[in-house]
Amino acid sequence: MNDISNNIKKVLFIFLLFFVILISYIAYFEVFTAPKIVSNPMNKRLWAQRNEVLRGTMYDRNHQPLTKSERVDTLTQKREYIGGEAFAHALGYLDPVYGITGLERNYDSQLMKDDISVSKLFSFNETKVEKIGHDLVTTLDINLQKKAYELLGDKRGSVVALNPKTGEILAMISKPSFDPNNLAKNWKAINADKNRPLLNRAVSGLYPPGSTFKVITSLSALENISGIKTKSFQDNGKLVFNANQSLSNFEGETLGTLNFKDSFVHSSNVVFGGLGLELGNAKLKATAEKFYFNKSIPCDGIIIDNSRFPQYKSAEIGNIAQSAIGQSGVLATPMEMALVASTVANGGIMMKPYLVDKEMTNKGTLVKQTSPEAVATVVSKENANYMKDLMRAVVSSGTGSAANIQGLNVCGKTGTAENSIDGKPAESHSWFIAFAPYDDPQIAISVIVENGGQGGGLAANIAGELIKLNLKK
Repeated sequence: MNDISNNIKKVLFIFLLFFVILISYIAYFEVFTAPKIVSNPMNKRLWAQRNEVLRGTMYDRNHQPLTKSERVDTLTQKREYIGGEAFAHALGYLDPVYGITGLERNYDSQLMKDDISVSKLFSFNETKVEKIGHDLVTTLDINLQKKAYELLGDKRGSVVALNPKTGEILAMISKPSFDPNNLAKNWKAINADKNRPLLNRAVSGLYPPGSTFKVITSLSALENISGIKTKSFQDNGKLVFNANQSLSNFEGETLGTLNFKDSFVHSSNVVFGGLGLELGNAKLKATAEKFYFNKSIPCDGIIIDNSRFPQYKSAEIGNIAQSAIGQSGVLATPMEMALVASTVANGGIMMKPYLVDKEMTNKGTLVKQTSPEAVATVVSKENANYMKDLMRAVVSSGTGSAANIQGLNVCGKTGTAENSIDGKPAESHSWFIAFAPYDDPQIAISVIVENGGQGGGLAANIAGELIKLNLKK
């Protein structure tokens, strides 16, 4: 009897164990797996549900339409992107074959959310009521976006423009781009293009920031080195580490005796490499991380890849010095550097970037509006204001004179970032970060032109033209 009883208990235990496993799996599937399947872009049922509702329209900040949806038949609709290539990375695309990206994906449920009342849905009126999704009013300025795209010409690169007071993304350009209206025709060529037109360089392109990073190094020095504003430096054209390693100024220029301000205005690699060594890796890394290097930047509407500031051992003096001028292992997205400029412009407070201002019904009723939100106080207002003075001097009398626009008091910083292709030295990337006007900043900009040469040239010109367009409209 005991054997039979024990065997029954064993069988019951096994059944109980399998029952617990089954219930656990069902619970896990419902909580974690099922939502992913439902929201998967290739879910055929979801595509059928999308086509039941005429997709909502996306607008620019001034309610200029950026998309248009038309009913083809009862089962399908056509989505048109009015701005074409200039808006492809900002808005994304929607295609039953190639999937869904960008704002189309992040706001998918809103764009296919109709507001037909239950009474209308079950009415006996023979007139069929078209289901129309919610509209999105983006923060983009259609004129600024188109101008930025035009100014980049046939160059690879990116432009990001923000409102430093709110975090609104006014423009976000990545080149090369693609036409989201003709994916079927061009998909093979798009994927075969070695220049990677599908990559959104604005938020996923990682580049050495070059001398634009000296803004962060300067702020770190202001926070950590006593008397830095009145300190004197000697620039002999080269900072020697050992018999094999040294750091030189651009084109070997010798700048002589400099104070801190002049070192920044004339972008002395020698002085800033020395400041990197004086600060040490830990302090400079800590300041970079206040600006959200090595961290996920909060953002509504898009995902921003993490910019990187490496950790070096104290013996790696070459890397530590190089990192202070935005080289070595330092990598940044154009969005990150736009936020650096924006934070200085906003008195040291970084605002959360966002791309959608309002969600509305197709009848114009407001559903939701985004409220500006501070991410963090990154630096003190005193140090931010001092940095504004330095950046104004860069444009008025230093390396950024190409962005100097009479009456607009542009503040900026140039950057020339060394890079290589397949291990061989290549033409440097051209950077420029800026904001304007000095007294009441309305726009902050980051421009990178891949292989564009010295940062005071094309990149500064592009930033200047966009600032002019934004402030003189």
